[in-house]
Amino acid sequence: MDSPSNRTLRLLSLLQAGGDWSVAALAERLEVSQRTVRRDTQRLRELGYDVQSRPGPGAGYQLRPGTKIPPLLLSADEVATIITSLLVLETWSPDDPTASVARSKLEQTLPPALRRRAAATAISTQILHESPAPVDWALVGILSDAVAQGARVGFDYTDQRGRQSARVVEPHRHFLRSRQWYVVGFDIDRGDWRLFRLDRMQSTSILPGAHSSREFPFPSIES
Repeated sequence: MDSPSNRTLRLLSLLQAGGDWSVAALAERLEVSQRTVRRDTQRLRELGYDVQSRPGPGAGYQLRPGTKIPPLLLSADEVATIITSLLVLETWSPDDPTASVARSKLEQTLPPALRRRAAATAISTQILHESPAPVDWALVGILSDAVAQGARVGFDYTDQRGRQSARVVEPHRHFLRSRQWYVVGFDIDRGDWRLFRLDRMQSTSILPGAHSSREFPFPSIES
């Protein structure tokens, strides 16, 4: 069964296709009741979409021609969650404008009702958490792409004793622990899983080709 968000997105896609849709036709295409169609249409209006209705027998809906479609379909609670998460990152990394810029861009894309919720969340939220060490978000992006592609990364590493080495690793996950960012991955040359601090990694790049160390599965962690 579709979640309300997915179902509303499907309704929006039908209306974007153009034309005048009867409630009955929409209900049939979405495999829901006509009452559900009316409720989801109201939700679209609350999100800022200009959905016009045709009353009377054979009642229907259409998206007003020329309507500028907001690019995001989010609930008020989802917006509050995203804004709060970005505020955490802003507080934790005061010298890095990435999270602040992302929040500003998000707010600009939201329809009026959700923009008000975003502003209210920002005004009413205060983060009192000890900030972590700064993180290079470009490096995080490289590691994220490598994980998604099943690729290896090469980088120069300086350990806690100041010793330098060149490493080739298949990254598994990056995470925050005790204020420091780490990546855990399978070290190809050492033939085992290793942990690396991101701030000690230099000249990181994705190596060509896709690989897999499934014969060395990630060890389970007992709680």
